[in-house]
Parts: sequence; C-alpha cells; structure tokens
Amino acid sequence: MEFSPNDNNNLPLTKFESMLKTNHVLFFDSEEFENIIHHYLTQGKVSLAKKAIKLGLQQHPTSTNLKLFKIEIFVFEDKLDEADTMLNELHELEPMNEEVYIQKANIFSKKDKHKKAIHVLKKALELTEDTQDIYSLLGMEYLFLDKFEEAKYYFMKCMEENPEDFSALYNMIYCFEFLEQHTEAIDYLNTFLDTNPYCEVAWHQLGKQYYSLKEYEKALAAFDFAIISEDSFIGAYLEKGKVLEKLKRYEDALEAYTLTLKLDDATSFALLRIGQCYEKLNQDDLAIQYYSKTVKEDPLLDKGWIAITKFYNKKRNYKKSLYYINKAINIDSENVVYWKLYAQLNQRLNFLEEAERGYKKTLELGNYELATWLIRGDILLKLGEPEAAVYNFIQASEFYPENAEIEYRLAGLYFTLNETEKGEYHLKNGLCFNTEYVFIIEELFPKVYKKRKIKSLLKSNQK
Repeated sequence: MEFSPNDNNNLPLTKFESMLKTNHVLFFDSEEFENIIHHYLTQGKVSLAKKAIKLGLQQHPTSTNLKLFKIEIFVFEDKLDEADTMLNELHELEPMNEEVYIQKANIFSKKDKHKKAIHVLKKALELTEDTQDIYSLLGMEYLFLDKFEEAKYYFMKCMEENPEDFSALYNMIYCFEFLEQHTEAIDYLNTFLDTNPYCEVAWHQLGKQYYSLKEYEKALAAFDFAIISEDSFIGAYLEKGKVLEKLKRYEDALEAYTLTLKLDDATSFALLRIGQCYEKLNQDDLAIQYYSKTVKEDPLLDKGWIAITKFYNKKRNYKKSLYYINKAINIDSENVVYWKLYAQLNQRLNFLEEAERGYKKTLELGNYELATWLIRGDILLKLGEPEAAVYNFIQASEFYPENAEIEYRLAGLYFTLNETEKGEYHLKNGLCFNTEYVFIIEELFPKVYKKRKIKSLLKSNQK
C-alpha cells in the first residue's frame, strides 16, 4: 500500500514520524511497518526505511517480510555477505517463499554470477503466481549475458502478462535491434497493435523500425497513429519531423518540430532540427537564429556548435566559422570534431601554426585518420620543421605500414636533411608500394626531385 497525502491511510506514517521526533516508542502491527518501509523506499528515503526496519524487527522479530526488507537494504548497500547469511536462514524456515529466491538472484546478479541468478529465478517462477516481475528479472539477466534471444523471449512474456509494461517493451525492441531483426520487430509490433490499437508507445517503436529500414512512408503513418493515440507525445512529433526531412518535406517537418515547442519547454534537439530545416529552405536568417538558440539552450550539445560552424563554413565566412568553433572548444576542449574543424578552418585562413596545433590535438585525442597525419606533416614542412615532420610520418607509418604516400614524404624529408641512405630506403619503399604517388616528390620536394640521384633511381624503377 502506498500512502497518499489526502488519505486516511497515511495515519500510520504520520504516527511513525511523530514517534521519531519525540523518541516515544509506539506499537505498529507488521503490515503497518511494511507499508511505512515500502513508502520510504519508493521515495528514496533509505535512512528512514532502515529506522522503520530496525523498529519493526524489534517489535516483530519473526516477520519474514520485514527480514526481506532488511535483506533488500543489505543488497542495495552491497553488504552481500550479510544479505546471504540472512537469506540462508530464511530459506530454512520458508523454502517455498519466492521472495527468498528473488533476493538470492539479486545477490548473484550483483556478484556478476548471472547464470546462477537465472537458475534461482526459474525456481522462483515455479513458486509464484505473480510471474511478470520474475520474467522481467530473467530478461535482464540474459541481457547481462548478451543472450538477446533469451532476453527477448522473457520480455515478450512480460508483455503477455501486462501489455502496458512499457519497460519490457523497450527492452524487447532493444533485443530485436541488437539482433538486427527489424522485420521481426515490425511483425511483433503489428500483431501487438491488433489487440492494443491505441498504444502510442508501440506505434512509436513501429515507426522507428520502419525508419531503420528506410520505409519512410510507413514510418510516417506509424508516427501519425502514435500522435492520434496521444496528441501530446513529443517523441512521436520529433521522429515524424525526422521522417519528413528524409522525404524532403522541410516545411512539414518544421511544423512537427515547432509543435513540440508548444507542448513543452524547447529541447536543443528540436531547435537544431528547426535550424537545419530552415537552412535547407535557404532561409538563412532563421537558420542561424535557431542554431544560436540551440547552443544557448544546451552549450554541451556538440551538434549545435558543429551546425553553426559548418553553416558559416559553407558561406566561406571562415573567420566567423572559426569564432564559433573557438567558443565550442572553450566549452569542451576534449571534443575531437571541434579540433578537426578548428584545424581545417585555420588551414583555409592560412594560419598554419594554429592549423598544425589543431591537427596535433586531433591526433592526441585519438583521431588517427591517414589524412590527419598527412596534412599535419605537410604543414610542418611548410613551417620549416622537417625534423618534426619526419617524426610525424614515422608515427603515421606505425598505423599505416606499407603506405606509399607516407614513404614518399619520408624520402623527400630525409633527402632534404641530407640523410641520403634513409632517403633512398624510403623512396624504394614508396616505389615498391605504389608508383602512382611518385608525384609527391616533385610537388612537395622540387629541389630533391631535380637531383640526379633521384632521377636515376626513378628511371631505374621504370625499366
């Protein structure tokens, strides 16, 4: 039983809290203690629940349910040995109590012994008439083991018991998606909707499955049915907008996104999509207005900063684009996409030192694309830092061995540094891997290319 502030049922709770203030011990029957404890646990007031359990067991030391609450607290606080000891004692007294098995499964799960948890839960299933919760727990244990077919089966069983168990529905769809069974998910949802035609969550999930298969017209119909079932379902409006964008119906998409702003506070996602729609419609003033609102609403949303940066980049307004990416970096200096854009923009503006810094940072943050290594090395060459360029390309060769583009650059650099033996080694490697990239020597190292020795090596390779 849950206490309501406007209900006479809250009298035991009021009495209990009054007792705590006065330190005057009053008597409660065990069921009253159970309701009080359940209320506090539901409210997340664990310390008060613990006080109620302690007093409850003092007055009713043989109450199984109060002991189970104490075990639940032990499990919550990771006091698993204490919980296990109490459970073993309870099991001897009540070997047919399914709650004992459920708590035992919780302990096994906490210890990452999921197979044992499943074994115990199946025993609990044999003892109980209320199977829904146990089906759900079994589904979660199979998820922990990455056994998605088994998990899906038990979440389906949950839905059979209670068609409004949306948590089970979401978990089941997650299993379908992980297994890439979009068609099977669609079949299940359509069958489910035959008997539950006004379930907005099922329509929403059906639309997402059609979207995954790029069946946009069917997805649109599903999201419309979700909205018919619940006209304030913001998620359905957002998904509908995404589908309309795919269909290039940008004005209709704008309408869907704008409706979400009327239903609730603006979300950064909706503001961003509105901006993108206006950009597609070439309404630049409104596009930039909504991009600005996006980053103001959620400064940590990288997609907002990226959108506004790319907007000005397309307009070739590189300085303004750089201004916004600098603001983004000041907020999140560990975002690799920000640094890559920063590097590219500085390169376009011929700010080579800043560009090199940007590419270096992207590498430090784990962006090991070949182009990043090549561009950074070429910039270092332009900055008159051949030794640093060599080090850059040697690092690159660890990620991309037998790459001709790297080898020709190393050859040119070593010849420039008068390390002829190393230069010849890398030039031969380059010619061995791919002769088509030999133009790199001529373009990046014209003085090296004119040397007789180089021309001789190139000619001997052509024979």
